[in-house]
Amino acid sequence: MVKPKARTTVHRTKAKDYRSVAENFFHAAKVACEFEYWNASGVLIVHAAIAIADAIAIKLAGVKSRGEEHHETIALLEEVVAPSKEKQKALEHLRRIIDHKNAVSYGGEIYGRTDIEQLWKQATRFREWAL
Repeated sequence: MVKPKARTTVHRTKAKDYRSVAENFFHAAKVACEFEYWNASGVLIVHAAIAIADAIAIKLAGVKSRGEEHHETIALLEEVVAPSKEKQKALEHLRRIIDHKNAVSYGGEIYGRTDIEQLWKQATRFREWAL
């Protein structure tokens, strides 16, 4: 049996709210970096990217992924965003960011400056594509 996709309907006008949340997370991640709170910055970067992805899906399709399986967000964007080379690159950046979620959040991994610089690089590229 195929498992149903975990999605929820969201009114398209809420897309701007998700974008605002993403920007809030990005700004907080920068502050965390200034104080060298690397893991905190990493968590905020991950959640900012997820919020941007949700904003895109809501704007284009009026749905978003729900639950803890954030890779489903990537699959949803695959469906709702028109095909392009840029889309594939952006979704790869998002995939790399989401791959860090458990390690930076609850995996006991200690992140440092270099780790966060790499996450910022991926997040910046994904964010630029999304804008």
